[in-house]
Amino acid sequence: MTDMTGGQAIIQTLVNHGVTTIFGLPGVQLDNTFDALFEARNQLRTIHTRHEQGAAYMALGYAQASGKVGACIVGPGPGLLNAGAALCTAYGSNVPVICIAGQIPSHQIGVGLGATHEIIDQTNAMRGVVKWVGRADTPADAPPVLQEAFSQMLRGRKQPVVFEMAPDIMGKISDVSLLDIENYEIESDVEEDSLEAAAKMLGEAEKPMILVGSGVFGAETELKNLAEMLEAPVIMSRTGRGALTDRHYLAQTMITGQKLWEEADVALVVGTRFSSPGLAWGREKEVKLIRIDPDKHQAKLPREADITMVTTAKKALPLLESRVGPHNKIRESRTTELNSAKKDTLAKLEDLQPQYGFGKVLREALPEDGILVTDVTQMATFMQNWCPIYQPRTLITPGYQATLGYGYPTALGAKVALPDKKVVCICGDGGFMFNVQELSSAVAHGIDVVCVVFADNAYGNVKRFQKEGYGGRHIGVDLHNPDFAKMAETFGMAGLYANGPDALRAALDESMNSPGPTLIEVPIGEVPNTWSLVKRPSSAGNKH
Repeated sequence: MTDMTGGQAIIQTLVNHGVTTIFGLPGVQLDNTFDALFEARNQLRTIHTRHEQGAAYMALGYAQASGKVGACIVGPGPGLLNAGAALCTAYGSNVPVICIAGQIPSHQIGVGLGATHEIIDQTNAMRGVVKWVGRADTPADAPPVLQEAFSQMLRGRKQPVVFEMAPDIMGKISDVSLLDIENYEIESDVEEDSLEAAAKMLGEAEKPMILVGSGVFGAETELKNLAEMLEAPVIMSRTGRGALTDRHYLAQTMITGQKLWEEADVALVVGTRFSSPGLAWGREKEVKLIRIDPDKHQAKLPREADITMVTTAKKALPLLESRVGPHNKIRESRTTELNSAKKDTLAKLEDLQPQYGFGKVLREALPEDGILVTDVTQMATFMQNWCPIYQPRTLITPGYQATLGYGYPTALGAKVALPDKKVVCICGDGGFMFNVQELSSAVAHGIDVVCVVFADNAYGNVKRFQKEGYGGRHIGVDLHNPDFAKMAETFGMAGLYANGPDALRAALDESMNSPGPTLIEVPIGEVPNTWSLVKRPSSAGNKH
């Protein structure tokens, strides 16, 4: 046991768990823990941001790009609520983020005195946002409570957690025992009967298909081997892009998957919520389902599968691959068929201008291992469905939360995690302004992200919905913007203006080969609707 403050106990436990970077903002309730961060500055890098939302998004981007734990530290009450948008995005995207949150003084919690940053019940409020919330009420409690936080975050479905401590406890000195690190990523065993039944069902299928999300990352080789054995197209959700390189004829996007679904007889669903196929693609009684998911509740949604294996892709796919052989029928190569299907989808997307012209320039400028982060904007929707992706974790999206303003700070976190990779972020003018203040963080910390802001002076997606669905009765959608390129320069970074694809190519060539962060402003007018090509459940509460 060692005498240390609660803040020191927190920081040393994070260091022992391999956390090397934390994003956050200081505040009076965090002073003791920030002092511990100063002491540990050679072990744990602190990157301070201009807003709690930015800090939590950076932790999210760090985790999405690297597959490692992302960490942030924010003050209580409104500070933690500010971080909530990023934490709920991490929850929806199954990303391991730990948020260290302050509290009000321990003797005031739950009393309602009106302490600075007090909210009615912070602990229970966050239980509706993240997977788990815990509080350490003594310095000695910090290691075991944090150990439980890591266990909750990393076991089964990886999702964010919140750890709280009151400021007086952060400053209190006590005997503390730092604990040995556990193996948190224990994978559940697969029932032999389910495994054999799944192998038989896949092997005997006429036209099997595999649908994957980000839950398949870590088992890419096994996925490829199994898909090639079965001649099964791999339909990748936006968050699962890159699980199989787009150069492979079996690699298909969701748009192509909609068409291939019409003839599929068995679908292996791995590490994805299966929402769009399960709710919008039809043929519920005609396609047999096999689910692999570490979450037994999620594995039942949106409908029960014929065979369910509650485990990870990393555990199940090698076992399934080894058992399919004896059951596997001889199938002709589907190379010509699937390349043709892919070509048809690309032709539809390439007809969408100016998105295709800009997208082609972006893809050519970004190395194959470079990272593309997409905010919620019309250009992002196009890129998520068109852009060729060659490696896992190189297309980063906000998943089903579709959190506007996510893109730029998330891209900064991705770059911090992988400083040797090129990182490009694409935003709309509406979403970009949600976290515009983090231009300052990029310059202060030398984070070399290239941000491309497509400016149409509107919340473009919503404006199009109002035009198409409500007779053009536009309200609340037109925007007054600054000169983004000049604004970037006032922060001390390069600001460029690119009118058209050729100008964007030149701007990207300049910025990708120059040190320091860059913003490129690209004017864009009304664009065609990529969503018209996508079958998905309604987001407006309508059944169809």
